[in-house]
Amino acid sequence: MALKLVEEQAPAGYERLVYIEDEEAGLRAFVCVHSTVLGPAVGGCRMWNYATLEEARTDVLRLAAGMTHKNAMAGLGLGGGKSVILGDPRSDKTEALFRAFGRAIESFKGSYYTAEDVGISPEDMAVVATQTAYAVGLDHGAHASGDPSPFTAEGVFQCLKVGARAVFGSDDLTGRRVLVQGLGHVGWSLAEKLHAAGAQLVVSDVNTAAVEKARDTLGAEFCAPDAVFAQQIDVFAPCALGGILTHDSVARLSAKLVCGAANNQLLEPSVAEALLERDCLYLPDYVVNAGGIISVAGEVHRAGPEYRADRLAQIASRVGQIIEISRDQHKTTTQVADEMVADILAAAGKVTQLAS
Repeated sequence: MALKLVEEQAPAGYERLVYIEDEEAGLRAFVCVHSTVLGPAVGGCRMWNYATLEEARTDVLRLAAGMTHKNAMAGLGLGGGKSVILGDPRSDKTEALFRAFGRAIESFKGSYYTAEDVGISPEDMAVVATQTAYAVGLDHGAHASGDPSPFTAEGVFQCLKVGARAVFGSDDLTGRRVLVQGLGHVGWSLAEKLHAAGAQLVVSDVNTAAVEKARDTLGAEFCAPDAVFAQQIDVFAPCALGGILTHDSVARLSAKLVCGAANNQLLEPSVAEALLERDCLYLPDYVVNAGGIISVAGEVHRAGPEYRADRLAQIASRVGQIIEISRDQHKTTTQVADEMVADILAAAGKVTQLAS
């Protein structure tokens, strides 16, 4: 059966939702374009062993909206979108699957650019790029930016230091107990930076090899995944999947600062209020984890390394602004960040209307 694209009814506030299927290639995927108000939608592709199509659909909608917020706050001149592929990234990857996915992305004609996310490597994206000009995060090419993970980690690290200065009075992390949950590419890179900064590392991951490596090379303590919120720590850095911060988990959290790379860390918006009530500073994930998309944006815009460095510094500065406004106006940091995004999108919408 040939590649099939099925236009679905996008929810209010979304521009486009497409289900993609190629039975012969084993491809089942969704692409969601949330907003192109600021420019073409850009957001990575996640490959995950979703239990149902509905679960994958829900995830792509949530992630696409997050990319609009992330790209707006990072000042990238890009809109937000996301794609997900249903399948186990450890066993279901084939060249045919990624080639079919690339053909699907090409059909969007530049309204959506894809890149790496959970379960997808630069090598996978290189196969996608054989079929489309709208795959980025590549290792090779005139404007290739490579694996975005190290840049995501660098952005989180810079923002974490801003948060530490606000909470502890200094960005010196020497002796601070920091729990990094998730030792994937981003989490590992962040753990290395924290170790170099003198932090006392605690790590948690189901990957025992990664945990042992962190213990042997970074002097990290191990924490079982189900004991994360029982630890006495100064900083919590969630770098795995989202929804980790719930009313129950926040009630048990000892950290005074939360700053990590995971997307959608709050299970529901009201958890931000609970963190504020516990005097725990939460740095909105879509602001602090923008380093990867900043790197990818440089590839989209054909910009040099200065573009990336400037915008990494800008997100740390933006975090400082969010903290200051949050404290002055007694609002949660998520409310402050969301209001900033709304202002950015409204201003861009007015400019678009004037130009049309």
